[in-house]
Amino acid sequence: MVSPLKSDLEIALRVAAIADGVSLSGFTSRQFGVSRKADNSEVTEIDRATEQAIVKVLTAERPAYSIYGEEFGVSGPADAEYQWVIDPIDGTTNFVRGVPVWATLIALVHNGVPVLGVVSAPAMGFRWWASTGGGAFFSNAGRDATRIYVSKTQTIAEAHVSTTPNAGWQAVGGIPKLVQLQTDALRARGFGDFWQHMLVAQGAIDVAVDVIGLQPYDNAAIYPILQEAGGTITNRFGVADWRADSSISSNGILHSETIARLQ
Repeated sequence: MVSPLKSDLEIALRVAAIADGVSLSGFTSRQFGVSRKADNSEVTEIDRATEQAIVKVLTAERPAYSIYGEEFGVSGPADAEYQWVIDPIDGTTNFVRGVPVWATLIALVHNGVPVLGVVSAPAMGFRWWASTGGGAFFSNAGRDATRIYVSKTQTIAEAHVSTTPNAGWQAVGGIPKLVQLQTDALRARGFGDFWQHMLVAQGAIDVAVDVIGLQPYDNAAIYPILQEAGGTITNRFGVADWRADSSISSNGILHSETIARLQ
């Protein structure tokens, strides 16, 4: 008998493939309009179409689950034990400008805890996924899945880090601390959005510091993948909270020091 979570993961992976078809077609054609939301972030008709395609399947497959999407908010039963959390295109700014670093994020949250995550980046041909107790996996351009693990890097001086300075970090006086972290690390880059956290999960880099100003749908799918890969992910204060407005991931070994440096 297939466990409910395994069945849910199979559905999420199938839905990710459907989403890829919608989003990648729009990205390739470059035929889409761009507007601004109330928070001044960009949104395209492809974002909305991708979320609609996801919601259509998830509603049919799991009518007892609720859905929380970036573009259309919450739908489904108000008292649902399970909730899908969706970001149809994480990295819309990249999408709009023709940069291939964007992804669909699909999470399943059970009683407030993310238990499943799928991150699918079709323009790069990459997909990552995990479910609680089932490990974290990566597939490149449809090749067989490979189980992934975080690095074992022991010190910041040996580490590759990704940081994302923004106005949120500036507002809390964090920019000098981010610069110092970059300076002290062996190598510093700014991969941004979902990708930096997936690189931590794969062991390709060791620490990723996201912007301040995130939404729950930016974080939900990331959490189980990092955790199942053996890493640590928290907000900037060191608390594991996918609803927080900040996110820092690491191989775990470097987490406490990274958090301390940024206070």
